[in-house]
Amino acid sequence: MTKEELLQKLTEIEWDDFECKRAQDKLPDDVWSTVSAFSNTSGGWIIFGVKQQGKLFEINGVNNGEKTESDFLNTLRNGQKFNMRLTARGQKYYFDGKLVLAFFVPSSIVKPIYVGSPTNTYIRTGSGDRRATETEVMAMMRDQAFGCKSEQVVEGTSINDLNKSSLEIYRNHIRNDNPSFPYKDLPDDQFCDKVGISKDGQLTIGGILMLGQRDVVQRHISNFWIDYLEIPGKSLADAQVRYTFRMQEQDNIWESYQIILQRLRNFVDAPYEARPDGVGAEDESQLYALREGLTNCCAHADYFSPMHPTIRVFTDRIELQNPGRFMFPLSELRTQIHSIPRNPNLIKFFRYAKLGENAGYGIDKMLVWEKLTKGRVEFASDLVCSTITYWFGEQASGYISGQDGGQPSDQVGDQPSDQPSDQVLKVLNCIRDNVYTMNVLQKKLKISSRRYVRINMLNPAIEGGYVLRAYPDKPNHPNQRYYLSEKGLKLVK
Repeated sequence: MTKEELLQKLTEIEWDDFECKRAQDKLPDDVWSTVSAFSNTSGGWIIFGVKQQGKLFEINGVNNGEKTESDFLNTLRNGQKFNMRLTARGQKYYFDGKLVLAFFVPSSIVKPIYVGSPTNTYIRTGSGDRRATETEVMAMMRDQAFGCKSEQVVEGTSINDLNKSSLEIYRNHIRNDNPSFPYKDLPDDQFCDKVGISKDGQLTIGGILMLGQRDVVQRHISNFWIDYLEIPGKSLADAQVRYTFRMQEQDNIWESYQIILQRLRNFVDAPYEARPDGVGAEDESQLYALREGLTNCCAHADYFSPMHPTIRVFTDRIELQNPGRFMFPLSELRTQIHSIPRNPNLIKFFRYAKLGENAGYGIDKMLVWEKLTKGRVEFASDLVCSTITYWFGEQASGYISGQDGGQPSDQVGDQPSDQPSDQVLKVLNCIRDNVYTMNVLQKKLKISSRRYVRINMLNPAIEGGYVLRAYPDKPNHPNQRYYLSEKGLKLVK
């Protein structure tokens, strides 16, 4: 940090990486909580010799710079004040003969860093230090096993504890989509050992999570649950009902992944004719961009957290929230490739099935969403969780941009509200004298997004009195059919 940068900092109002301490004659007691906070978050500068009063700063200098520097660095290094030996790099500045000391405390690789006991763990929020919650401390402690926990062997388990259907479908997926995979035709026990589902016949934690039977998963990872909700609003408070669909708890990651991917297909543009997973190997559709985010969510979650992965579909966005932080600065996310997997064997399981990128977090594939939809992809992370948000844009199926901020629209273009839109007329002419299910209707229309057909075409036709349901009191009836009313017949004839 240059002298000019230091002066600039002193004119700013809020920082999360900069803290001033008077320290004219001795080190202040509260400096150690700041060291802990910077070590546990993104690092920061501690400035000695500057007095702060509200938003005003006065440079008073340090009287004995050599002693202050020695006391500060020795305390960091001697291992008595903190649970780990710490380092910092220092710089000296003179302002009108007054000495100012600046020390940069880096983010610690091993966390948490606390003063005396774990209850004195601090984190940086805004321009202040805050005592970490128990949940935040536990999350940092679990991160000490980052990259190896999922590969641990669980004693007393075997491939008999796997969900046989999950294993069979997973292996068929590899045979179909990765035919050159060298272990695809081995017997189950050998296959599982080769890919890391098991080691010497005993399952790994990652193998249990990916393909285990429900009771076995719950026995060893008691909080396992991937939650998926479709919410008819921009927030839970905005929605008339809490949700229109919520996925039941599934046995394992693989079963959850398959269902969620098929549900997401209803909200985006994707080739209608597709394989069972809904995505082609070289596909670059909106669904492909979402699939990379879903794979990331499933593979990088901290499954031992009290939280659980949650995927929420709102009317203006899709949010994928994970327990566990991103292990790299978000500022580097769009410019650098990072390959620091929390659960290395889970990443491999997805890659073997051609469902994940070979390098990094697949961020570049997620960002294809922005090009295809003109929407945004946002990333957020703290000590406890990380979130990927796909915002619907003007080209996202089922949503039309405008003053409503992306809410589903019954109108297209400038059609007057009392006249059926071109989209409604299209669905009326498609149905005409017949009775159709949604699947058949979607095929006849040759539109890939089921949600687009339902929101922009079918729902306005029903609300306008042009189309009737075979089961009017049960809109989501599994055998639901649609046909024209007298009003609709008159219009098309």
